Amino acid sequence: MATRKSNYTSDQVPVKSITNGAIILDDGLKVTGVKIMPRNIFILDYDMQNAIISNLKNVYNVIDYEFWIIAADRPVDINLYLSQLQVLYNQTQDNIKRKLIVEDINKANMFMNNNVVDTEYFLVFKEKDNEVIQKRIRNLINAFAAAGLTTHQVTNDDLRMILDNFLNGGKTTTFGTVMS
Repeated sequence: MATRKSNYTSDQVPVKSITNGAIILDDGLKVTGVKIMPRNIFILDYDMQNAIISNLKNVYNVIDYEFWIIAADRPVDINLYLSQLQVLYNQTQDNIKRKLIVEDINKANMFMNNNVVDTEYFLVFKEKDNEVIQKRIRNLINAFAAAGLTTHQVTNDDLRMILDNFLNGGKTTTFGTVMS
């Protein structure tokens, strides 16, 4: 008798949970890593650009385990910024300043209407042993710092966003009560 395959993608993904900055897989492996803060090296002088690129090569060449580099788009939410601009506009009496604030509000609305995204970068790996995971994360943070880049351990929210990007084309999943 043939086994019936599920119609749901989520049933094919071996994710048990996302906890403490790691995706826990059904087989006990944990997927975790670091988030690499973007840096525009092209505004630096040529020698500094080459130094950073050379240092990055060194970072990747000393990693002796399987890893993945992920670039993921996250929608930019500037609603708080828009609210602050509106409050500032309401408090300002000077017409020239009000005009500048309106221009900023219009520009922010243009960004919101054009689905502007922020690209985020991650280096992730699989491992079972928590001590090995923490050692690798410390080493990655230090190595990237030596290369001139800021990193930190991925959060649960980062990992959910990465999964959403791969499984749902970048659309955030929302689970809740179905209303009829």
